[in-house]
Amino acid sequence: MTKPWRRVAAAVVIGGVSMLLGCTAGARKIGSSPDGVKASGVALAAAAADAIPPHTVVPPKAIKWLNFPLGGRGVKAAVIAGDPDKPGPFVLRIKSPAGTKVPPHWHPGDEHITILSGTFAIGMGDVYDAKALKPLPPGSYALLPRDMHHFAQSKTATIVQVHGMGPFQINFVNPADDPRTKAAAR
Repeated sequence: MTKPWRRVAAAVVIGGVSMLLGCTAGARKIGSSPDGVKASGVALAAAAADAIPPHTVVPPKAIKWLNFPLGGRGVKAAVIAGDPDKPGPFVLRIKSPAGTKVPPHWHPGDEHITILSGTFAIGMGDVYDAKALKPLPPGSYALLPRDMHHFAQSKTATIVQVHGMGPFQINFVNPADDPRTKAAAR
């Protein structure tokens, strides 16, 4: 029995080749470029390939940590790749001091978390419950599916890496826990 993902992969490859062949077969314009002569369909495919972001390397010294008020007092965040405010993939890191608590909240998209340093604890539910926290040591990974209510605590000073598809939004279960609401009330 063929695995479903193999059929999908084969369809994508066949569809992509057919589309590319169709573009060149139906091309009416042929132009030259520094890379040689290309039919217009191939030129479009090449232009799409140029839209792929370049290879990115971010050494620790290049990371720019900024205050992250949504995370609590003393919490900082750094965008590593992409733009969490826009549609598309993003990677960010969050650095928090020991004891930082994150009230129950949820996201409209999946949240992938990797613990880079420290011990980070995650619990599920609408109410913060210290007994429900599951401590995760460095190297741990957690997938928090979209719309799942969860809360967290940095048991020690931590750095976690979050990646997903933007726009990244944080919705607090209890609006009174939202620092944006507290700031607007001042």
